[in-house]
Amino acid sequence: MKFALKILPKTEVLDTQGRAVQKTLMSHGFKLTDCHVGKYLVLEIEEKSREKAREQAIAMAEKGLYNPLIETYQLEEI
Repeated sequence: MKFALKILPKTEVLDTQGRAVQKTLMSHGFKLTDCHVGKYLVLEIEEKSREKAREQAIAMAEKGLYNPLIETYQLEEI
């Protein structure tokens, strides 16, 4: 089973990388209201049960792939 894990900074957290990217793009003439930089991971899990594979992906995310104080995540089966 493959899962996509998207990790982004929480909206209330200052995203300095996102602001830098936004500023660079705006200097090239692009019009943006906001920009966020995060992480995108693809997890391929050796598990026959879809439910158990999803549980493992969630455990991986919550035990070390994202920081719940400053980030959010979304998990999607791909």
